[in-house]
Amino acid sequence: MSKLLDHIDSPDDLKKLNLAQLQQLCSEIRSAIIHTVSKNGGHLASNLGCVELTVALRRVFSSPDDAIVWDVGHQSYTHKLLTGRRKQFPTIRCKGGLSGFPNRQESKWDTFTAGHSSTSISAAFGIAEAKALSGKPGHVIAVIGDGALTGGMAYEGLNNAGRFGKNFIVILNDNKMSISRSVGAIARYLAQIRTKPAYLRAKSHVEDALQHIPVIGGPVCDSITVAKTMVRSVLYNSTFFEDMGFNYYGPFDGHNLPQMIEVLENAGQIDHPILLHVVTKKGRGYSYAEENPDTYHGVSSFNILTGKPNAKGGDNFSSVFGSTLCSLAEKDSRICAITASMKTGTGLETFSRRFPKRFFDTGIAEEHAVTFSGGLASQGMLPVFAVYSTFLQRGYDQIIHDVAIQKVKVVFGVDRAGIVGEDGETHQGIFDAAFLNTIPGITIFSPCYYDELITDLHRALYEVPGAVAVRYPRGAEPFRPADFLRTGRDYDRYGPADASCAIVTYGRLFANACRAQQALQEKGIPVEIIKLNCIKPIADGAVQAAADKQTVFFFEEGMQQGGIGEHFLYLLFSKQFCGHAYLHGIQDFVPHATAAQCLQSLGLDADGMIQTITTECKN
Repeated sequence: MSKLLDHIDSPDDLKKLNLAQLQQLCSEIRSAIIHTVSKNGGHLASNLGCVELTVALRRVFSSPDDAIVWDVGHQSYTHKLLTGRRKQFPTIRCKGGLSGFPNRQESKWDTFTAGHSSTSISAAFGIAEAKALSGKPGHVIAVIGDGALTGGMAYEGLNNAGRFGKNFIVILNDNKMSISRSVGAIARYLAQIRTKPAYLRAKSHVEDALQHIPVIGGPVCDSITVAKTMVRSVLYNSTFFEDMGFNYYGPFDGHNLPQMIEVLENAGQIDHPILLHVVTKKGRGYSYAEENPDTYHGVSSFNILTGKPNAKGGDNFSSVFGSTLCSLAEKDSRICAITASMKTGTGLETFSRRFPKRFFDTGIAEEHAVTFSGGLASQGMLPVFAVYSTFLQRGYDQIIHDVAIQKVKVVFGVDRAGIVGEDGETHQGIFDAAFLNTIPGITIFSPCYYDELITDLHRALYEVPGAVAVRYPRGAEPFRPADFLRTGRDYDRYGPADASCAIVTYGRLFANACRAQQALQEKGIPVEIIKLNCIKPIADGAVQAAADKQTVFFFEEGMQQGGIGEHFLYLLFSKQFCGHAYLHGIQDFVPHATAAQCLQSLGLDADGMIQTITTECKN
């Protein structure tokens, strides 16, 4: 039998299907998502929980004139399948294939590129105002999860959009679960709305009364807009959202497709900002993901039958960071760990269990997390904020104003520093070294190996004054030459000291430089590697070692403009260096591919280094 999904080339095709077919389509979409993510990796649980909601949205709001803005965008796989990208869906997160997030350059249906949290309402409101000013038709809908409501920017958007005098729809996709379990007052508030006994009793009484209305009782009871509105009118004179200018409706069952279609059709007729509270279940339709939504939020390739990952487990930088912090915290009661809703991803799961009073999950609120850490530090605690590089940039002002200027001890565990790969341009950790380098008084360590990470974390807490960032890459430690001996200094030298050519680098690129060095030696080009362990401040000895060479190549897994390499070359030429110097870093956003493919395309793998050096040496 032909699959319905095979005939969906645009949202307009959904209008040709009856309810039974739409429900069958939802089942086919779930199968397609599970099958593809099991091969490519990606965001699983969030996408499985958003199928019916997306089908209903695209059934009701199908024209490109109707703009749908997805918060974060990790739940947009169904949207991609329904908007002309079905045939390309097996390429998602692969080099040259579909992005795992909405991307304006990929499709006219992707209204706004996303990847970070809590931005959808502000973006959607801007789109709505632009439509109003230009007279363009169409609805504007923001879809935001309960986890994203822990981010302050969402409330800035709500606060401004509530005054809009036209239809503007915010859909709260409440799955009771962000990447790590939602925390704080907002999570408690939503739980109260969902579970309030008075609400449940009134809902039951209204439905019972409706069932006893002759002839029309059953059909009326099936109308969620009628039942929910009646219940709400009894129970809610005001809600938090209504105080911000939104009409609140809900909560609704986000997996009840006919009800969702009716709710959205009615919502489109209201000439006022409205918030629809929709309750969904992460991982819906795949038992392993339903039972462990945290684990199956973002996954690598896995076996569908067993749910187990195809790759073998083992240590990685995040786990080593977490275990090291636990060991240090066991001996020092001042150490606190902070995360912005990324407890599992940053390796702090064990810390949260062993030291619950010293563990703080701020929700998706990096700005607050940084300033909160500054407050802890001002009273003599030793806060360690573990955060992905791409999300740390959201707290740049707070690092300056609430940590560096305060001259307090805060340690930033900058996870996923450098290229991360398949999550693409919104998630590459290529900016932190450059922007942190601009901040006076901060120290930045960039280890390549686990033992260096352990040492750097200890130094950050006890040996270096002020704010310290320890930045480390995603995944396992890279190749390590058997004869490389770590000195524990701020820089190391590896290779022939009398070589006229030097590679200067930091972080995991040292491993690529070592492989390049071996190949270049065989070509008759001896090279010494100067490995920066501390990239701010840069040790004078490292600069002097490079100044003694005839040719210096600086390779950097970060932004070239304003990066560490530019600063190193400034210091180098300040020593009246008269040789040739070359800087090779990243100059643009980096699209999705594997980390190895990204580094290859950037010329930052061993082969790229070899080609750069041999070409320049010939010239």
